[in-house]
Amino acid sequence: MSSSPEPGTISTGKIILRLLALAWRYRLGCVQTIGLQLLLLGIGVSGLGLTGLGIDYIHHQVVPTSRPPHWPFGLAPPVNWPPLGALALIAGLILMLALVRALLTYSYSIAIVKLVQQGIVVDLRAQVYDKLQRLSFRFFDANTSGTLINRITGDVQSVRMFVDGAVIQGVILLISLALYLAYMLQIHALLTLVCLATVPLIAVLSAVFAWYVKPAYTRDRELVDHMILDLSETVQGVHVIKGFVREPEILAKLAADNSAVREQKHRIFWSVSLYSPAVEFLSQVNLMLLLLYGGYLVIQGNLPLGAGLIVFLGLLQRFSAQINTIAGITDSIQQSLAAARRVFEVLDAPIEVRSGPAEKPLVRPRGAVRFEHVHFSYKPGAEEALTDIDFEISPGQCVALLGTTGAGKSTLLSLIPRFYDVRRGRVSMDGIDVRELGVDDLRRHVGLVFQESFLFSNTVAANIAFGHPDATWEQIERAARIASADDFIRRLPDGYNTILGEGGVDLSGGQRQRLAIARAVLLEPPVLLLDDPTAAVDAQTEQEILEAMDNAMRGRTTFLVTHRMRVLRRADQILVMHRGRIEQRGTHEELIRLKGQYRRAARIQMEDEPRPGGVPADGAQPGQAEGRGP
Repeated sequence: MSSSPEPGTISTGKIILRLLALAWRYRLGCVQTIGLQLLLLGIGVSGLGLTGLGIDYIHHQVVPTSRPPHWPFGLAPPVNWPPLGALALIAGLILMLALVRALLTYSYSIAIVKLVQQGIVVDLRAQVYDKLQRLSFRFFDANTSGTLINRITGDVQSVRMFVDGAVIQGVILLISLALYLAYMLQIHALLTLVCLATVPLIAVLSAVFAWYVKPAYTRDRELVDHMILDLSETVQGVHVIKGFVREPEILAKLAADNSAVREQKHRIFWSVSLYSPAVEFLSQVNLMLLLLYGGYLVIQGNLPLGAGLIVFLGLLQRFSAQINTIAGITDSIQQSLAAARRVFEVLDAPIEVRSGPAEKPLVRPRGAVRFEHVHFSYKPGAEEALTDIDFEISPGQCVALLGTTGAGKSTLLSLIPRFYDVRRGRVSMDGIDVRELGVDDLRRHVGLVFQESFLFSNTVAANIAFGHPDATWEQIERAARIASADDFIRRLPDGYNTILGEGGVDLSGGQRQRLAIARAVLLEPPVLLLDDPTAAVDAQTEQEILEAMDNAMRGRTTFLVTHRMRVLRRADQILVMHRGRIEQRGTHEELIRLKGQYRRAARIQMEDEPRPGGVPADGAQPGQAEGRGP
């Protein structure tokens, strides 16, 4: 079993296009956040210009022979204003811009959270989860629970980073750089070219970094998948672990998983830690060039101090800060690409079992089931799990399936509600190919009881009504009585309103199975599938389940997987399976007279379960148990 779909099935180009399409889907939120950032950008530049203006005004007041300050838009104060009045005006404008900036920053924080955490993450996670609900069991056979959980949680969070960490930040980066560059060119073109000499080196460094960390992030997601899988198995298998005193080994295994994830993240962080300072160092080289050449221009009187050198310094620092965000944007893109491939593999997984375009309704189904030369394998080209299965069951009959482990019994049952579709042949209900029926409609008419039935952490009533949430209280109680569960339910602390522990852990095996039978019969399905519900239970529990089964099977076409002779005798027809084929078929009386697997199984059970007085089961005399003769 693989832990993930085939890697590399989606090209990087297609992933980027789909991520851009995701951003376009939320374009209104993106435009809003980008607009707020641009307003913040404009306010920041305006505040920087006012600061330069204030410095030049002070310098002119101290040195009257120096160049007078250049007031924007010619909005100079009256000549008779006192110097402190002009400075107070400039300071007041700077304070007003700071207040507006604070309000816009707050609005931006709210907008980005709504866009990402309340929009993209919630919607994308719902899409992935919805797709998982519609995929066939074949997909879950090929993917572990750990990788699926990680895709819905961690990978979705990484995908959203492409929108807020790459698209939005990238647009802001381009506009900011363009604005800063235009402003710096307006101040002094040659100084701008000198101070930005290191930008090509930063671009090359970013490309190398992106190429290096891409496989590292892919490996990181795989290691996290493996850690989650081991953790999930440890929680589910805690009884086995404690029973065999394997806690130290399990702790060591999880510690190794954790260390592998930590070491991989350490490699990534080491790369990022080298890349970011390198970009920042090159940005500081620009500042050095500014002080050298810009200072020379100021000394020569070719550049004003405040509106020239000081403002240029502020612009260059902001330009360098935006250049430094390239490291974060590149890192976000690589994380998003690694996670997006895994998310899109789920979203693109084919839905193998789906309703046809012209689905036929099941109107008052009788429960006649027929298998016509059915062949089935779990993977194309793999060994067949079922080969040439051909039989027919009339409405209301009970067919029992007997066979060794791996004979194909549960696989056969899974084809009736279309958990899988046949490779060749045909499975029909009431003469209609099940592939022509609506999947939901078909499954509402098939009741299921598994060998290990799963109960949810909810009330008893909610568990019984799981397949029919709108069921009335009378319907729930009636289903419980059919399953012989009403008595023990009423003895629970809150009766039908008792909240069960996870998986129904606070109930006995027989009680859990009877609740599962009640859940299966609530909708009164014409077909009932019982997959060895009496396996691994004691005699008393088996008797409780058999009583519930007898009630549930009345008037329903029933498929029963079992190896218990006392159950097999009740079947109208028995199919003995071996390696995916029907080896024998008939009633108990017919098969017990024939040599083969059924008689061998009967003989073993009759020898193991003698009746009082030494009379073997089935009434045979000692030494004459059925199956010992020729």
